[in-house]
Amino acid sequence: MNLFKSTTTFSFFTILSRILGYIRDILIAIFLGSGILADTFFVAFRIPNTFRRLFSEGSFNSAFVPSYASELSKGKSQANNFANDIYNFLVISLFSLVLLIEIFMPYFVFLIAPGFSGDEEKMQLVINLTRITFPFLFFISISSFFSAILNSHNRFAAAAAAPIILNIVLITTLFFAKLLDDKLVYYLSYAVTFSGIIQFIFLYIVVKKFYISKFKFKFKLNEKVRFFFKKLLPSIFSSGVVQINILVGTIIASFQASAVSYLYYADRIYQINLAIAGVAISTVILPKLSSLVDEQNNLEIKNIQNKALELSFFLSFPAAVALLIASEPTISSLFGYGSFSQTAVENSSKALFYFAFGLPAFAMIKVFSSFFFARHDTKTPFLISIFSVFSNIFISLIFFQKIGFIILPIATSISSWINAILLYIFMRKKDLFKFNDLFKFRFPRIVFASICMGVILYFILDMVSLKIAYDQNLKAFYLLCTFFISLISYFLISYFIKAFKISDIKIRY
Repeated sequence: MNLFKSTTTFSFFTILSRILGYIRDILIAIFLGSGILADTFFVAFRIPNTFRRLFSEGSFNSAFVPSYASELSKGKSQANNFANDIYNFLVISLFSLVLLIEIFMPYFVFLIAPGFSGDEEKMQLVINLTRITFPFLFFISISSFFSAILNSHNRFAAAAAAPIILNIVLITTLFFAKLLDDKLVYYLSYAVTFSGIIQFIFLYIVVKKFYISKFKFKFKLNEKVRFFFKKLLPSIFSSGVVQINILVGTIIASFQASAVSYLYYADRIYQINLAIAGVAISTVILPKLSSLVDEQNNLEIKNIQNKALELSFFLSFPAAVALLIASEPTISSLFGYGSFSQTAVENSSKALFYFAFGLPAFAMIKVFSSFFFARHDTKTPFLISIFSVFSNIFISLIFFQKIGFIILPIATSISSWINAILLYIFMRKKDLFKFNDLFKFRFPRIVFASICMGVILYFILDMVSLKIAYDQNLKAFYLLCTFFISLISYFLISYFIKAFKISDIKIRY
């Protein structure tokens, strides 16, 4: 496996999806802004989208790939039987869950957005929209099952490309925004579920080369299947702890007007880097790491773990520095149009600034967790994640009344650093990870290159400050050029101080 090549393939489609996601969000910002309609749609969209991230961005993959890879080593027939048992159980349980939530939707929405309960009209709108979007959970979860099979066979492109469908469908809907007027939020909600169906069909066609699903109401709940589901719940919680913390933030933010929207737009920005520096790397290394663990090849395990962490830092550190320096110009240039006011820009940029502090930790959690998952250990990351989530809730509730929604990204970043540090401590305690000499050599150079890039970015932003002001139409173009120059400077500095070598691209594991 070529780590760089596989990560690049995964990242290419992920970046394409995020670019389309940005276009989608800028259209939402223009037509919905950060008012009541935006808040209600984001809550309705946040619920299935959070489940999408929990399932498709590592959690299901983390539990399934090691087990499936182990069965695959024994023969294709055994692997298919195992996969069919999982598939049948998922279809029945997910359908039952969706049906149950649809029936009790008012109570479910109250749990997710209790702050809306004082406004009957707003609450009813959220209930209606969430009823429309929630079936997306069924289709995207089964799609994640297909993606996990593809990833197990080191086929990452289709799984990474599938989320593009959601953005294309939503963007198409938004082009008719003026015609739809107040009904736009309803059509957007229908578009969410429709995109889930399309993704399901797309991945079903692609995965047929490796696996053909056979649905039966009867399935074997044997020891292997029970072991998988025993791992799945902890995996969902631990691998998706960042998303759970964001969901917790959404629940608390519902008590402050427009706060849900501010957090949503900030979340959209840093998630771009997290998808590359955390999700892509952890997804790509897991199949190979699982095989190496089965083979007990400790030397290669150590090498691939160090290289994965090094690549994660190489991508997340400069991104964190850039967002700390340019949080307001970034939000303004990407979303500051139409109904998205200057006040909304300022508040969203504050949220982004504090999320940026936690960005390297968010990526570390994804990568560190995969080291445990490859060894079928989902319990340790699960217990650490529980502590992290409770830390987030405690900090948020203590200070929310005093300083408002801004405590939510602060609490998320603090709790994520606690999570990342505890994962490292437990890895060292269990002798699962140790820094090699190459990592020790490159890490301080990555930090130095990131700081140098930050200084360059600061001075360029100062030079183009008038061009990226809120009322400028071409501000996104100037910001893009600024980031591009800063990125080039980062790569050049990294190359000359040996934080990165061209030969790294060709290394195979």
